[in-house]
Formats: sequence, C-alpha cells, structure tokens
Amino acid sequence: MPSNNPAFSRGFPAAGNGQYAGWGSPTQGAGPQQTYGGAPGQYDPYAAPYTAPSPYAARTTTYLTMDDVVTKTGITFLVTVLAAAATWALPGFTGAALALPALLIAFVLGMVISFKQIANPAATLAFAALEGVAVGAISEFYDRAFTSGGNIVMQAVIGTFGVFAGMLVVYKTGAIRVTPKLTRWVVGALFGVLALVIVNLIASIFTTGGLGLRDGGPLAIVFSLVVIGVAAFSLLLDFDMADEAIRRGAPAKFAWYIAFGLLVTVVWLYLEILRLLSYFRD
Repeated sequence: MPSNNPAFSRGFPAAGNGQYAGWGSPTQGAGPQQTYGGAPGQYDPYAAPYTAPSPYAARTTTYLTMDDVVTKTGITFLVTVLAAAATWALPGFTGAALALPALLIAFVLGMVISFKQIANPAATLAFAALEGVAVGAISEFYDRAFTSGGNIVMQAVIGTFGVFAGMLVVYKTGAIRVTPKLTRWVVGALFGVLALVIVNLIASIFTTGGLGLRDGGPLAIVFSLVVIGVAAFSLLLDFDMADEAIRRGAPAKFAWYIAFGLLVTVVWLYLEILRLLSYFRD
C-alpha cells in the first residue's frame, strides 16, 4: 500500500512471493541437460544425486523483520532526542541560530533520501541529527516564550507519543484498516494542507495574518487540529508500509528507510501539537 509520507511515496523495490525480481529464476544457457539412456531431454535421476542444503550455510541475504524496524527506528529517534537536548543546552540563543541552517540542510538531505530511496545508517542518522538540532532550537524558543500553564514542550512530547501509541493500537487491532480509499483520502488531505499553508504564507505578505490559519485564532485552532489528524492518519500508512516491506522480503537495511519516514511524520506531528498548545497559551 503506498504511503503519503514523502519518504515512502516511491515504495520499495518490486518483489513477489518473498523474492525480488530476478532471484531464484532458472539460469538460461547453462549447458545441455543430463540424459538417461541416451534419449535427449530425458533426465537421469542417478547422474546428479540430490544433496540437502546445510542448515548452517551462510545466507546471502538477510530479510527485513519487525525487530529490525523497531531497533533502527529506536536508534534514529534516540539520535534526534540527543541532538535536540545538546542544542537546547547551548548557552544563550546559540541553538536558535542553528535552527534555520539545520532545517535547510535536513530538507535537502531528506529529499535526496526520499527520491533516491537511500537506506543506510549514515544518511538516516545524519538526517536525525539535523532534525534534532532544529527541534531542540524550536522547542527552546517555545519553552521561553510560553512559560505559564506548565511545561509546554513536555506536554507536546506526551501528546505526540500518545497519538503515536494510539494510532499503533488502532492499526494493530484493525479498528481502522489501510485501504486504497483511505490512502487516497490521506494523500488528498496532505496535499490540501500543503496548499493551504502555501496560500496562507503568500497572503501574509499582503495582509497581516494571511488567511488566519496561523494567527492563533479560532480558525487557526481548527486548522491545527486538522493537520494533527492528517499526520496521525499518515502514521497508519507508514505502519502499513513497514508491514508490506516485511511481507515482500525486503532486505534488512530497508529498516533505515522506514525509520527515516517515521521520523518525518513524528517530528511533523510534534511541531504541530506544540503550535496548537501555544495557541491556548497566547
């Protein structure tokens, strides 16, 4: 099932019945077959005795498992959290100065990973570190700007993992099934949100507040809730993509690509929840 997540939009290498195309196919032109009794084309059962493969023989390919996905995703998120904490710990507003460069580099690297389907730890962890720098700087800004009403960053973190856990339960129990219709709906909603954000940004150049989608008013609150909903449903498609990759026998290293895609969605969800909480503090 294709995902709306940019990291998953191109899917993964075509596979069928647990094997990639070209694997396990008969070798052509390997020479004449053995014959029995001189009759061409008749196989001699005694010419090449069957030898059972050794259970200890080295496997040339390691297939993707759920343990691979969980482990690589956990490592990726840990790098993001550590980078965010280190940025926040910098003296003064040093971290804020790193936010924009980190975002721009992360955007370029993310596009390269997505379109070239790069699945290796160096690319994914580098992206995670850059995202951590940006998230740490943004979180520090919100924490200093909105001091009343409790720790806004901790509330956003709890809200993010609450949504993540909730959607994972919904997916695993089958309460909401990922169907082609649902996929089209989520993808359409994603492009709709993106279009509205761009239009609002352009309108803000000519009118204060633009369309009012980000000014903290009632319309902004509704729009933020819609964005959070789209991000939450995006997680369902990402979970389904991971399951399908396992079913199709993708290589184990593909777990880094899945971790990258999940990180994109979770960071987007966290920043939107942080923005929504700030509306209620304003």
